[in-house]
Amino acid sequence: MEAVLEARDIRVAYGQSEAIPGLSLSVNKDEILAVMGLNGMGKTTLMKALIGILPVKSGTIVLSGKDITKAEPFERVVDGLAYVPQGRMVFPSLTVEENIKTGLKNGASKVPEDVYQFFPVLKEMRKRRGGNLSGGQQQQLVLARALVSEPRVLLMDEPTEGIQPSIIKELAAILRDVREKKGLTIVVSEQVLSFALSVADRVAVIDRGRIVHETTRDAVDETSLSKMLSI
Repeated sequence: MEAVLEARDIRVAYGQSEAIPGLSLSVNKDEILAVMGLNGMGKTTLMKALIGILPVKSGTIVLSGKDITKAEPFERVVDGLAYVPQGRMVFPSLTVEENIKTGLKNGASKVPEDVYQFFPVLKEMRKRRGGNLSGGQQQQLVLARALVSEPRVLLMDEPTEGIQPSIIKELAAILRDVREKKGLTIVVSEQVLSFALSVADRVAVIDRGRIVHETTRDAVDETSLSKMLSI
């Protein structure tokens, strides 16, 4: 399999506190990888390191064969990496359409029609302010904004946080559809096991900044995995 995104023995710290003491991970082309773990185990730190918000102390990050370890976040976006942070972070005073347009690149000014095909509710609400949407609608909005940057790899941090179960199922279906139609590689950090198993091809468990378990979706032992993710 062709690895599109790789973290090779990366170390990340907050001051003197090392949050990731040495982690290696690879994601293949067109694969959806779920990185699972309890709060405080390094999921968000890993995502921020991959997009470049947090610097790595050592190790390398490689995107499609290119070393991006020292690249700024905007440079990584140009190279094909997109990031949907935890908490969604829409522009509340901008309309849905204006929010999506902030993700456009290469001088584009129009929202691609296929984005509204993935998210028909956003087309219906394109003139509504982002701050007036529900949590699930805002999650679709930030995902749409990321997709118009034409990424090769999409990073999503805790996408189900604060979203009702029916919307979680819809989000999983959207992500699978996006992957199939756009040939996108997706890395999603998550705590909700049912969501991860409904969307991922492979699952990795992170504990204290290290990957302690990896398995394909077909080989998952749900009982054992649930124990790993319980306090």
